[in-house]
Amino acid sequence: MKEEQLQVGVIGVGSMGQHHARVYSELDSVALIGVTDADSSQADRIAEEYETVAMTEDKLLDAVDAASVVVPTQYHLETALHCIEHGVHVLIEKPIAANKQAAVEIIEAAEAADVIVQVGHIERFNPAIQELDRIVPVEDIVAIRTERLGPPPERDIQDNSVVDLMIHDVDVVTGLLGGEPAAVSALGTRENKYASATLQFDSGVVATLISSRLTQRKVRKLKITTKDKFIEVDYLDQTIEIYRQSAPEFINKDDGVHYRHESVIERPQVKNHEPLKKEIDSFVKSIRTNTTPVVSGRDGLRALELIQEIDESAKENDQT
Repeated sequence: MKEEQLQVGVIGVGSMGQHHARVYSELDSVALIGVTDADSSQADRIAEEYETVAMTEDKLLDAVDAASVVVPTQYHLETALHCIEHGVHVLIEKPIAANKQAAVEIIEAAEAADVIVQVGHIERFNPAIQELDRIVPVEDIVAIRTERLGPPPERDIQDNSVVDLMIHDVDVVTGLLGGEPAAVSALGTRENKYASATLQFDSGVVATLISSRLTQRKVRKLKITTKDKFIEVDYLDQTIEIYRQSAPEFINKDDGVHYRHESVIERPQVKNHEPLKKEIDSFVKSIRTNTTPVVSGRDGLRALELIQEIDESAKENDQT
């Protein structure tokens, strides 16, 4: 017997929200009932493109079981609470809220109403990271370095590079290492449009995270140094390269003895897919099975607390 479709909607169909609408329209397990946006003409355009209806937020919430909240961060609290009051399960784009107090309010309201809240830390669903999750547990990690760099965005974003970009790497790194750092320090410049953070963990691992909105090339990399390997993940290409320890050797040639040290590179097979589609599919499955999401509200809160600590440290050390 075919499972009944979940009725879903999207609140906020701007540059990111429209992709939520697209993915919902492609999934057989859901029916995209409608969309809403502060810009009614944008809502009408997206509704027409994905063969649904533009409506008010109240009407949308009366008609759906679940909704994606893809509005500016400062509106996450009121929008999420509005969904929860209607008994609507919520996928909130990261960060979960503008501050800890607002995040806690969302989480407590959802728990009281038995409503599922998932936070949109999309890199958890990147196939390269999912493959890395199977590699890391057997490795003796020494250090981690992340780079999330790019030019200034075309659209207006209130959050700086730390809150908007580095938060992805905070979530991934703490997830990989299974805990919170013991010490945090950070440096920033140009109002944290460029920032670097150092996280020290009780295990001895040091993680260096860099974010930028001033770099004229888009880079999304994660690099792990282990006792005997170097692992590099490219989020954009969805690839992993593992450089293994190799023995140096001396080669005799006509012009003398030459030193050579070749790396052995392994490229694990990564099954490419669209992370957003996996994220939304996971959200739907969590609702159907009434299970804790892969990225719960409390996961989102932990990432928010750490990224705000980094943000404040970087601002304090900004000499510009």
